[in-house]
Amino acid sequence: MSSRLSYAVVLVPSTNHALQAETILTRQDIHCKLIPVPRHISSECGFCVRILQADKEHVSHTLGAANVHIAGIYDL
Repeated sequence: MSSRLSYAVVLVPSTNHALQAETILTRQDIHCKLIPVPRHISSECGFCVRILQADKEHVSHTLGAANVHIAGIYDL
């Protein structure tokens, strides 16, 4: 039986914010990956940070403490 991980994405205002968020989360040992924003979430070009759904609250707190603006967190 294989277990499938559930992911969410963190939307931020710009690519620079996405890079900053990825750096902060990686330093905190939070598994994340920079990916293009999924089209079903936004038609705008850009990048977001994919995280585990289980880490959403921790990520929100960590990025908030670092003054990184989060436009939204969406389950995939």
